[in-house]
Amino acid sequence: MFLLKTMTIKPTAKLGAIALVLAFTAGLSACAPEVGSDAWCKQMKEKPKGDWTANEAADYAKHCVFK
Repeated sequence: MFLLKTMTIKPTAKLGAIALVLAFTAGLSACAPEVGSDAWCKQMKEKPKGDWTANEAADYAKHCVFK
């Protein structure tokens, strides 16, 4: 029983870990360029056409081809 009490994680450590994971996730999602921007058009041009979704293809045509 003593071993179980000493191995428990404190609530503040759990909150800190959760905050770190959320910050990391938010940081990754902020790296994607905005749809329709020049950076996004360049990124899509370099991406293999077979990997495009239907929405990406439509957005590419709308924002990059038919400006």
